[in-house]
Amino acid sequence: MTTTSRERIVDAYAEALAVDGERHATLEAVAARAGVSKGGLLYHFPSKDQLAEALCDRLVALAAADIEEMRNSPDGPARHYIRTSHYADTSLDRTLIAVARLQQAGDPRASAAIELISDQWLSVLHDALGDRDIARTVKLIGDGLYHNALFSALGGRRARAELDEGLLAVIDRLIDQCVDARQP
Repeated sequence: MTTTSRERIVDAYAEALAVDGERHATLEAVAARAGVSKGGLLYHFPSKDQLAEALCDRLVALAAADIEEMRNSPDGPARHYIRTSHYADTSLDRTLIAVARLQQAGDPRASAAIELISDQWLSVLHDALGDRDIARTVKLIGDGLYHNALFSALGGRRARAELDEGLLAVIDRLIDQCVDARQP
C-alpha cells in the first residue's frame, strides 16, 4: 500500500508526539521524520494547528472502525473490548498516544476527540449490556488493561496474555447478570 506525503507527515507527527512530546514535535522535526522538506509539509499543513486537527480526525476515524468491529464482534462487545485492550502498536494505538500527548499540552480538539471515542465505546457497551454501571465497569477494566499494557510495552515488556482468560470469565459473569436482570 502506497502512503501519500500527507499520510507520512501525519504518521511522523504522531511518532514525534509519542516519542518526544508536544514541545519537541516541531514542524522541522516532523518534516525530517516524514522525509519531506518543511515547504512540503507546509504545502499540506500550513500550520501546526492544522496538523493537530488532522491527527485528531485520524483518531476519530480509526476509533469509528474499531467501534464498528466491536459492535459486530461474534463474542459480543464486552468480550471484544476486554480482548483488545492491549497496546499492540497499531495505527489506532499510536494515534491515541499521540493525541493524548496533545491533550496533555492543553489542546481542546484532542480532549474532545478522546472524550468522543471514550463515550462511543461506553455507548456500545451500554447498548449491549443494558446497564450503564456494568458497561462502565467493563470499560474501566479494559481501560486499566490498556494502561497496564501500554506502560509494559513502553518499558520493553509485553503484558501476560494468560491474565485475559480470568478477566473474560469475570466479564461473562457480568454479562450473565445483565441478561438475568432483563428477564421477567
